Amino acid sequence: MQGCYGRFADLYDRLMDDVDYDGWADSLCALFGTYGDNGIGTVTDCACGTGALTIRLAERGYRMTGIDLSEDMLRVAQEKARAHGLFVPFARMDMTSFRTHRKTDAIICCCDGVNYLTEEKQVRSFFASANANLRDGGLLLFDLSTPYKLERVLGCSTMGEDRKECTYLWENTYDPSSGLLEMRLHFFLPDGKGTYTRFDETHIQRSYSREQTEKLLDGCGFALLEAKEAFTGKDPGPECERIQYVARKKGNI
Repeated sequence: MQGCYGRFADLYDRLMDDVDYDGWADSLCALFGTYGDNGIGTVTDCACGTGALTIRLAERGYRMTGIDLSEDMLRVAQEKARAHGLFVPFARMDMTSFRTHRKTDAIICCCDGVNYLTEEKQVRSFFASANANLRDGGLLLFDLSTPYKLERVLGCSTMGEDRKECTYLWENTYDPSSGLLEMRLHFFLPDGKGTYTRFDETHIQRSYSREQTEKLLDGCGFALLEAKEAFTGKDPGPECERIQYVARKKGNI
């Protein structure tokens, strides 16, 4: 697993200010309503990051728990929850071997969390852990950036931006033989004295085909309910960049 956020955590929300998290939360709620036959009350957010979706779902009445591997991201998430007047438990756990206090109605993993699992056995472990922590008939919702996006949109590209809070350079390299995308991030923070402090992070994601993903889900005790283009609900086309998966723990299909 690659890409445990460090100092980037304090900049993450500001640099992701173009993401429509409200619309994303609405999309998840709609899926809960469509497939949550017995109602969805408790939700565990794996790879919750700074809690952008965790908090929005808590504000919509779901009893949320957030887990992540990065202490820095969890610190930011906890600070935000307190600022919103919410009690949300956050815990540092590896999503490939996590445990919830009680079995939960739904588990979500959003914004490329599964792509950060760079080995198929890690994805299998995550699905198995999710199955073990869901009630019978519980839902697993996750999205994956597609092979098309990692190779053709992000792969072998360089991006950058000069902003008030920082200047950053983002270099990508995609290896089609392994399906791995290496993202090298370089940040330059102004100190107010005309100089900058630099820090670097490297994040690695892997692309997974629909066939791989669906086979792994089935092998870990899930029945696939939906695999659609994220946010549009359309069947994924060749240039689809993100697929939203919905699966149910077998036993109450």
